[in-house]
Amino acid sequence: MTTRTAFALTLALLGSAAAAQQPIAAVTPAPSPVFTGGDLFNLTYASDPQISPDGKRIAYVRMSADVMTDRYRPTIWLIDTATGRQEPLIAGSGAHRSPRWSPDGRRLAYVSTAEGPGAQLHVRWMDGGQTARITGLPDGPSDIAWSPDGRRLAYLMRVPGEGPSIGKAPPKPEGATWAEPLQAVDRLQYRNDGSGNVKPGFDQLFVVDADGGAPRRLTAGGFPLNGPLAWSGNSVLVSGNHAPEWEAEPQESEILAVDVATGAVRELTRRKGPDGSPVVSPDGRTIAYLGADDDGQAYNQTKLYLMNADGSGSRRIAAGFDRSINQVEWAGNQLFVGYEEKGHYRMARISTAGAVTPLPLDLAAPAVGRPYTGGEFSVARDGTVAFTSGSASRPADVSMARGGTARRLTALNDLWLSGKRLGEVRTLDATAPDGTPIPGWILLPAGYQEGQKVPTILEIHGGPYTSYGPYFSTDYQLFASAGYAVLFPNVRGSTGYGEAFADGIEKSYPTPNETDLMASVDAAVAAGLADPNNLFITGGSGGGLLTAWMTGHTNRFKAAAVQKPVINWTSQALVADGIGFFGRYWLGAEPWEQPEKYWQRSPLSLAGKVKTPTLVIVGGDDLRTPNAEAEQWYGALRVQGVPSLLIKVPGAPHSLDGRPSQAAARVSAITAWFDRYRTK
Repeated sequence: MTTRTAFALTLALLGSAAAAQQPIAAVTPAPSPVFTGGDLFNLTYASDPQISPDGKRIAYVRMSADVMTDRYRPTIWLIDTATGRQEPLIAGSGAHRSPRWSPDGRRLAYVSTAEGPGAQLHVRWMDGGQTARITGLPDGPSDIAWSPDGRRLAYLMRVPGEGPSIGKAPPKPEGATWAEPLQAVDRLQYRNDGSGNVKPGFDQLFVVDADGGAPRRLTAGGFPLNGPLAWSGNSVLVSGNHAPEWEAEPQESEILAVDVATGAVRELTRRKGPDGSPVVSPDGRTIAYLGADDDGQAYNQTKLYLMNADGSGSRRIAAGFDRSINQVEWAGNQLFVGYEEKGHYRMARISTAGAVTPLPLDLAAPAVGRPYTGGEFSVARDGTVAFTSGSASRPADVSMARGGTARRLTALNDLWLSGKRLGEVRTLDATAPDGTPIPGWILLPAGYQEGQKVPTILEIHGGPYTSYGPYFSTDYQLFASAGYAVLFPNVRGSTGYGEAFADGIEKSYPTPNETDLMASVDAAVAAGLADPNNLFITGGSGGGLLTAWMTGHTNRFKAAAVQKPVINWTSQALVADGIGFFGRYWLGAEPWEQPEKYWQRSPLSLAGKVKTPTLVIVGGDDLRTPNAEAEQWYGALRVQGVPSLLIKVPGAPHSLDGRPSQAAARVSAITAWFDRYRTK
């Protein structure tokens, strides 16, 4: 050993001894360069952008996850449209949402739980920054709308009623602890997903002075009312069905004018079908609204109508526009509408004569779980538009468009997402055997090398009358981080491609989708992207139904994850929170009228053919596709010895993803299940 080597070794040993006597500093691991489950708590996205009447400011709701409470928390922010500068407006403790500008733009109404768990109506004076709570309500208000003179606000709120009662327990001894009393139900629709059993009572219409004071209730009676609301002269417009047989007509609603002075209710529309979303022209003379004829079909595109303020002269405009209109706003004598368009959400300007001018805007849905098509917007007096925008690599931000020029005003996730390697979305269309084009996309893992064939997940959207598009999805990015590609087509029944495409599954769902889905898979394999020996399948709701259905028809998938499915149409039609709807509109008959149709279209009829290892997932409080649906599928597979596992997400409704930790854990479970059967 040389002297230099010995000296170096001595220094090293001395250094080690000295280090041993010092406290060892904790080493913080470097952030993961790929998208992880923990990143769900870093996401922020925009919703409900409300532009001021003069177009100078935008109030919007910013949704961010609170890692300590495991919930998304809404706050209200304000953007200066000239400079792009933004600041928190209502961001203290509590949840704050539904910002609505007064007609003069000097006040902002909103709903907040800042002063306790109950949501109350507040007003902020924008010049001085003062805020006042103007209601003390027993239940939260919804669908708030300013009167044209800015003096009053209208809103809907549930008023408790008396439920049915029959039978009673004997007298209880003093100090005894007995069970809860019997619960009696006499409504056809007696529970709603996300809120549980329907409490006795109905939403009623109220008005309150914008400066505060006791509100006045305008309506009464046992029938439902629905927003959005609009003011027309001295009346408030609302939609509802006040016919005695309203429960038997789930698709029926009319636009009602409620006189503020007398409370008198007058029908402005009268036809078989849903009418709603009234908006009044700036001059007060014309009402635009959305509606459709109820022809007994499962899906009807929503059309645009105009009528005079008194309800006369109703007429459809833009009759040749083959898209379903979801939102309508006035600006001057023009209408701005939103609609789905081939996997995107677009806007158009429509004249009162019906001329349609599409706008070059691409809106994004204010959500992050899966890439559903959608968007939200509002319009200033001069036609300036505030809207939610996004892409495959970022969730919804706030953008604006003025004079044909659009610009993004927020960059809520750009900084931290710039440190992540995200999957890349590519268009991947297919053609069904009968020649029907099947549009779709595929998300490839980050760092994908051309020519590489990767394990691929076919992920099927729910609805079925909805659509996917090339937008940001936490589910997909987590799958991509685990080395999977995600294939997501819009098969027949998807919206945004015209009424004929959506009607392609009318009274035959889910059978037409078999060939559509496999055509998309074959296209991914033919493109050299999907590994044909490592194919997997999942989907939720209608996509969960189709996942189960497909495994009863093919063994090409190595494993499946059936999420919140419909498995047995008989139990679904009579137990879900849509009693009276599914049978009549989706199946065309009730179970006792055509039991063979119900059985033939139920995945349960195919259970004996399934060999695919299957993970079954359902929300513990799901009332849209109740737990019994998932349990039937799991039970049928276990009886036959098919590898299967049942997961319930505690407290989750049909959406499954109300809590960020549960969303991350659900995708982690699916990934682990697929990894178990993936060929390395």
